Amino acid sequence: MFSETLRLQNAGASLACHHQPAEGQAHAILMISHGLAEHSRRYRRFAEAMAARGYHVYAHDHRGHGETSAPDAPIGRFARWGGIESVIRDIAAVHDFATTRHPGLPVILLGHSMGGLIALNAAADLPGRFAALAVWNSNFAVGLSGRAAQAILLAERMLKGSDVPSDMLPRLTFSAWGKSIPNHRTEFDWLSHDPVEVDAYIADPSCGFDPSVSLWLDVFALTFRGIEKERLERLPKDLPIHLVGGGQDPATNYGKAVLWLSKRLRSQGFSRISTEIYQDMRHETLNEIGAQTAIANFAGWCDAAIRAVPCERI
Repeated sequence: MFSETLRLQNAGASLACHHQPAEGQAHAILMISHGLAEHSRRYRRFAEAMAARGYHVYAHDHRGHGETSAPDAPIGRFARWGGIESVIRDIAAVHDFATTRHPGLPVILLGHSMGGLIALNAAADLPGRFAALAVWNSNFAVGLSGRAAQAILLAERMLKGSDVPSDMLPRLTFSAWGKSIPNHRTEFDWLSHDPVEVDAYIADPSCGFDPSVSLWLDVFALTFRGIEKERLERLPKDLPIHLVGGGQDPATNYGKAVLWLSKRLRSQGFSRISTEIYQDMRHETLNEIGAQTAIANFAGWCDAAIRAVPCERI
């Protein structure tokens, strides 16, 4: 369990926010943005490992996920309208709460999968708030297939509304990724090689639900808006950015989407990009066999990133 669970009230939502305090002298704050159809308690072990390295860790449940509640955000939906803006305002609220509690410390934002889509968008929409950014296992390289998915979702919204699960997108994503794993034991083997972690995900009632049409539309909107040239120009070109992918992750085209993002950011002038593809890992790096290596490497990157933070970003 996290050491502390808080309730933050923000723009009509009651955000479930979990905190793991730094052990010894604190170096920085780490914020975690979780993925689609999961929740932030799944990051407990990671939070404990980073706290042991001197990081205050905050992980909240996005709207429509986990223990966060809002009148217009049942499980599977960010909001009836303006979902993207709402989840980014929540990132800002957690940031401001954490920095008020721990003044003077730089903040690193890490996002996994959908959480990485949110993290890159939030960093651009909230300029100056983050000293470093980590985007893990996220796919911004959806191109024409992403536009086709949006068209399917718009057709579904017209036919049956936006607040019901999509019929097509789970088949094109979760189901397809599951079937792509040779000799798969379950439909969620694409998440990890570790059967214990896969079974825990399947058994968790707050994981694996079918997102609504509106949530899928928000996910694809985050994907396209996050890499817009005008949005990326809001970020400092020397912002440390850490990209991670799995060489056996079908959700990122086996890490190719992560390499695509690295190339995209470099083409926009970003000079401090760190890219790591763990060839033997699938989608959930932190729940994979060998996760300790990835965590140790990330902690080392964080230590180096905050040592180089200009004073104006703290």
